[in-house]
Amino acid sequence: MAGITLSLGVMWVWQLALAVGFGIGSAVVPFMNAEAYVLALGATHALNPVVAAIGVSIGQTIGKVAMFLAVRYRPGYAARKTKKEPRPVNLDTRWGRFVQWNRDLSKRLMDAMSDSRWGAPVTLLSAFVGIPPLYGVALIGGASRMRTVVFTLSVLAGRSGRFILLALGVGLF
Repeated sequence: MAGITLSLGVMWVWQLALAVGFGIGSAVVPFMNAEAYVLALGATHALNPVVAAIGVSIGQTIGKVAMFLAVRYRPGYAARKTKKEPRPVNLDTRWGRFVQWNRDLSKRLMDAMSDSRWGAPVTLLSAFVGIPPLYGVALIGGASRMRTVVFTLSVLAGRSGRFILLALGVGLF
């Protein structure tokens, strides 16, 4: 009986490690779908879907924080923090108006992610619902003044909620 209990304990650790690995990969490589992974495990009952959901959540958080930090600590980032005026654009052309609109939108997104009132809720919403895409939020968050701890906890909470609800929903069928 002790051998079976030990075997189940080791199996749980392997399931978690496999799910964390897949979560890290799916956080960085967009075509590796973590939701499909959790749903497939729940449908086939090959592994425990809740353990897989927790592992994928941890792996996704590790991957997104790595992207966040890669943007934050990219070479030359500290030197670029000084306010350098962008090249002027010709607003009489369609391309010039588009470039200016893109600059304005980027500035508003950076300001929103840097603001303590909006950064965490936007990241949490993105991690749980998927709108806006978490891939882009991780990149913009890394370029903003958002704190790493706030980003990490928001992503972990949102992803955990999303994947555990998926796992429990499939487990009902």
